[in-house]
Amino acid sequence: MTNKWNFQNPTQEEIHKSDKLAAGLGMSPVICLLLVRRGITSVEEAKKFFKPSLADLHDPFLMPDMDKAVKRLNQALGNKEKILIYGDYDVDGTTAVSLVYKYLRTYSSSLDYYIPDRYDEGYGISTKGIDYAAANGFSLVIALDCGIKAIEKIEYAKSKGIDFIICDHHMPDDTLPDVVAVLDAKRTDSVYPYEHLSGCGVGFKFMQAFAQSNNFPFADLEKLLDLTAVSIASDIVPITGENRILAYYGLKQLNSNPSLGLKGIIDVCGLGGKEISISDIVFKIGPRINASGRMMNGKEAVDLLLCKNSADAKEKSENINQYNEDRRELDKKITDEANAIIDAFTDMADRKAIVVFNSDWHKGVIGIVASRLTEKYYRPAVVLTQSNGLITGSARSVTGFDIYKAIEGCRDLLENFGGHTYAAGLSLKTENLEAFTKRFEELAAGSIIPEQMIPQIDIDARLDFREITPKFMADLKKMSPFGPDNQKPVFCTDKVKDYGTSKLVGKELEHLKLELLDADSHTPVHAIAFGMHEHNSHIKNMRPFSICYTVEENTYNGNTSIQLMVKDIKTDCM
Repeated sequence: MTNKWNFQNPTQEEIHKSDKLAAGLGMSPVICLLLVRRGITSVEEAKKFFKPSLADLHDPFLMPDMDKAVKRLNQALGNKEKILIYGDYDVDGTTAVSLVYKYLRTYSSSLDYYIPDRYDEGYGISTKGIDYAAANGFSLVIALDCGIKAIEKIEYAKSKGIDFIICDHHMPDDTLPDVVAVLDAKRTDSVYPYEHLSGCGVGFKFMQAFAQSNNFPFADLEKLLDLTAVSIASDIVPITGENRILAYYGLKQLNSNPSLGLKGIIDVCGLGGKEISISDIVFKIGPRINASGRMMNGKEAVDLLLCKNSADAKEKSENINQYNEDRRELDKKITDEANAIIDAFTDMADRKAIVVFNSDWHKGVIGIVASRLTEKYYRPAVVLTQSNGLITGSARSVTGFDIYKAIEGCRDLLENFGGHTYAAGLSLKTENLEAFTKRFEELAAGSIIPEQMIPQIDIDARLDFREITPKFMADLKKMSPFGPDNQKPVFCTDKVKDYGTSKLVGKELEHLKLELLDADSHTPVHAIAFGMHEHNSHIKNMRPFSICYTVEENTYNGNTSIQLMVKDIKTDCM
């Protein structure tokens, strides 16, 4: 599929502001243009952006119900009540449970944790989980990364004499569950200054408030920020504002002194001794934690994250790594089957959305399959399977299409649903499948314009190769951590040519290892273009082409050099 490159020429005002900032900071005007486009126009703002401060975290008591939540937790600890920490089975949920449990176990010996089984109980607060709490004498449940819509389940819990504190970050309905406290910055009555916290982030804010109320040192909580960083990266929440602060210090903790459980995962996925970034969490650490809930039970991920000795952490990490290998095989098989269904669509060119169903598909990987379909066909995708008598599914979207709202528009056909703008989950009765598919596709058809069905690459700036210096790289790194709403900058260079040494690499010679010159350079720049072998003949014929790319550091045999990571090649030069 051909990508559309979006390049916005800087305005005179942007150029003026970036030049002024460059003079004040002693940095490249290109880097300063990136800052200006992020709303950073003064030296003071830039310094604050480059080095976030934990002192700038918001007062947790600004969140609605926080005072009630802290009061009830203090009461439970004072009365030595049994407290159950309950969370979702994905990375965000398991890191949230681990963080709250690790922090509170210093102050209570009457704690336990519970992760619902994806297949037996499904997402969120379950009847089985409530029954477990009742049977084992838990009078308070702290629910993390779930519960915002669990109105009926909460009524059931109340009938059993169990109190709930809900810490969630998903979109609430008009009516909130009748619990002690609902901590969610997306509440319509919330005045909390930042609404994009992860589920683990909300758990962190709860513990921050608890610590403040008891004058406990913040340093004890700071040690757990590695878990928060993993949740922020894996749940694809914006890395802005408070999330940027939490991710910045969480990455520091992850790189300097990670918990034994996270260290086990770091070692098993080959990141030991390397500087771990947000993308390492997204593509290596997060999927392994997720694999536990996808293939077996998410409780195993929490068991690992709470490990107190290296031998246990190593054994549990290896188990989880194997789950991830199994998940990969299953993911490929189901993706191939989903693609075969789509290949049979005779009207695919006219479809604005994809809905596929197979009752035998493994529930644990359909979210990944939905992401792959969206990436391949660049349409919203809903992948459905059957579990416990219901059809359940995961949905993923494209830029500009709010898939949560589209699914909400089908709520009368659904048993349950929840999620975000670009990712959601749902369940429905078998007899409603046809009606849901028809309505969802109609909603997509009425909203999506053809331009949204073309993958877009936003170009931040044009660069000449001579501008890509070690200082440029060092200044660029100051903008990290990168992620949603602070994406790693993408640059483009036009009319580049092969130095004469570029070649095909990879098992099937599917990648391009490039050494390139532009119009004004004499020393080649190294680049890698994964899966772009089709451009090899054009390049080897010494014909000019354009590339868009990110600038990376490549470490090999202890030596670090600058390498361009090519995102796309256009042989019809711009």
